[in-house]
Amino acid sequence: VQLVESGGGLVQPGGSLRLSCAASRSIFDNISAINWYRQAPGKQRELVASMTSAGNTNYADFVKRRFTLTRHSNDHSLTVYLNMNSLKPEDTAVYYCNAEGQDARSAIEFDYWGQGTQVTVSQ
Repeated sequence: VQLVESGGGLVQPGGSLRLSCAASRSIFDNISAINWYRQAPGKQRELVASMTSAGNTNYADFVKRRFTLTRHSNDHSLTVYLNMNSLKPEDTAVYYCNAEGQDARSAIEFDYWGQGTQVTVSQ
């Protein structure tokens, strides 16, 4: 398993959650970007936020000033966090972590997905 997500759950409107995306040691040196997507029932998957290997971030307009990306890395692990504040019912969705990159030896590009984690914002 290359990506493992955690941190979803049920939260009231206005509340906060933090999602985690942990990348396996075998790929994290070759990751060029980690992206968070979400998919609500009956809707297409949409990009929420991205972080490049250099630490540059980009956010969808509908989460700007509410969601932020942070990361923690050491010799053994790379974890990217999606910090979600001021949550709204329309943020309810399954959130997916995605890692893009290129294997350094084979030059083959990769595109891995996490298993998804449910976020429900409701009273």
